[in-house]
Amino acid sequence: MKNMIRAIVLGILALNISCQSKTQQKEQHNKENTAKDSTSNWNIKDWHSQSNAREMRPEHLSLAISVNFEKHQIKGSATWNLNPKEGTKKAIFDTRQMHIDSVLYADGTPAEFKMGKTDSILGTPLKIDLKPNTKQVKIFYTTDKDAQALQWLTPEQTFGKKYPYLYTQGESIYTRTWIPSPDSPGWRFSYDAEVKVPKNLLALMSATNPQTKNKKGVYHFKMKHKIPAYLMALAVGDIAFKAVDERTGVYAEPAVLDKAYHELDGLGDLVDTAESLYGKYRWGRYDVLILPSGFPMGGMENPRLTFATPTILAGDKSLVNVIAHELAHSWSGNLITGATWNDFWLNEGITTYIERRISEANHGKDYAAMLWSLSEKLMEKNIQQLGKNSVDTQLKEELKGRDPDAGFTDIPYEKGSAFILKIEQVVGRKKLDKFLNTYFDTFAFQSMSTDHFLHYLNKNLLNGHKDWKKEIDAHDWVYGKGMPPNYPEIHNPRFEKVDQQVAEFLKGTSAGELETTDWSTYEWLRFLRKLPDGLSLSQMKDLDDAFDLTDTGNSEIADMWYLHAIQSKYKKAYPNMKEFLYVTGRVKFLEPLYRAMMKTDSGKEMAEDIYQKARPNYHPLARKSVDHILGE
Repeated sequence: MKNMIRAIVLGILALNISCQSKTQQKEQHNKENTAKDSTSNWNIKDWHSQSNAREMRPEHLSLAISVNFEKHQIKGSATWNLNPKEGTKKAIFDTRQMHIDSVLYADGTPAEFKMGKTDSILGTPLKIDLKPNTKQVKIFYTTDKDAQALQWLTPEQTFGKKYPYLYTQGESIYTRTWIPSPDSPGWRFSYDAEVKVPKNLLALMSATNPQTKNKKGVYHFKMKHKIPAYLMALAVGDIAFKAVDERTGVYAEPAVLDKAYHELDGLGDLVDTAESLYGKYRWGRYDVLILPSGFPMGGMENPRLTFATPTILAGDKSLVNVIAHELAHSWSGNLITGATWNDFWLNEGITTYIERRISEANHGKDYAAMLWSLSEKLMEKNIQQLGKNSVDTQLKEELKGRDPDAGFTDIPYEKGSAFILKIEQVVGRKKLDKFLNTYFDTFAFQSMSTDHFLHYLNKNLLNGHKDWKKEIDAHDWVYGKGMPPNYPEIHNPRFEKVDQQVAEFLKGTSAGELETTDWSTYEWLRFLRKLPDGLSLSQMKDLDDAFDLTDTGNSEIADMWYLHAIQSKYKKAYPNMKEFLYVTGRVKFLEPLYRAMMKTDSGKEMAEDIYQKARPNYHPLARKSVDHILGE
């Protein structure tokens, strides 16, 4: 998952949460490790789902819906094929922000149902009475116009400016706002769908997809592999397709399709690289959809169809690393999914490690070393913000009674990937790669808990090597707080050269005399991050005159530069920054800029003026973050 809501939660986390002592955790961990090894889903309580999926066992979903842009509404039916355990008397589905119209059994007779007690985080459970031989229920429903998974865009909010647009975002627990479902990462199901949309629009899903519009505006989809509910995805808009090769391609609005294709014409090579490292790609096609600018994250790893932010379209392929991350989820996260949101690091940590391996294979070790160094700094900053003794700095999270989005910080990504890197440095890359390949083969299309993973790691890689176990200390990485004392060492010669140029500039060397030839995006980010806050106006002008930073087309560099502009009151950059904030909905970029503006009275006024105009373009998740920052 994934650059998603990480930045949203730093200012709203509850830090006063009780937790087990390290001794208690070790005792519990040892007990769970005595369980027999199994390739079946673990019967683990998911505190963020009210569904009784493990009793009613929904195996397949047939979705039949229509999309109404005028009412901002999805309406239709969800038919669930069940294989209930003997004696199961109810089927309970997660719902939120929707109206249940009726429920039918397979023979067309009405089924008795009622809505349970509403929880402010989890929503309202739908409870359906089951007869002794019930194998199917058909739920007729209508979504609320404010359903949180659904982002309805006006034509003005798209690149083409002619047609409306809809896309969904299911992670973490938002699929229940557009499909009554067992909305837990620990339960998987296959699906097919019929989706009716306005005739001039194309519909796409996380499934087999059309590549052209049809005259009727009716589209059919099939996902034969079982996936968790949060990977259900839908996009509807004026969308066109361009193939890269026989199994990869790019979807985008016609106005940006050529630009998107130019940026992503190496998709096939990325898939080939990933396969050479971690085995066969098992999902058939791998396509990327470039969404309108309000998309709140870098990418979302929906199977077969990654949703991606247009902010990666830098023109020089320098930000395609986002796609490497989402592709890596095809092995870690999609193929094997964390059993609950407490196990989120299993999705994102292993994925981030694989992303770096793909990047290293394509760009070299020095390039990957820059990513690892940036990762370490992100984690250190996150730990500082959360508090080094915060339970939220653990890999195995403790989210019971909390919004699972509270776990979407940098910790699962950066600390999780560093843990896997530490294992690599201790046991050797060859042994780790063999372990990961076997892991993906053994548990393909299943869920995985943290304790089960550690058990499997010990049994299949570390057993018989006391020195490895001691040097890695897996328990401390997973259950320990703050920065691990045995963090992997990373030699980064390219950043060492960047740091030298920062020192020269701060000594008085003019920006034009600095040695910046052929710097990558990540070297520029290192340079800008190493500069102190509050540069003088003359220093800002010197940098801008030499490198034209105010007018950069690279969103990552622009965000860092605008942050310096706010801190230094470098007003020349303000018009570009405002335009950037008007059209960019990616939370990763929004939060630091709004926070910086809110530190001064003049900045507060500017932030409020910008947000008033920009807010309609932002996704509900982005609004949630910025609303909090502005104190609304």
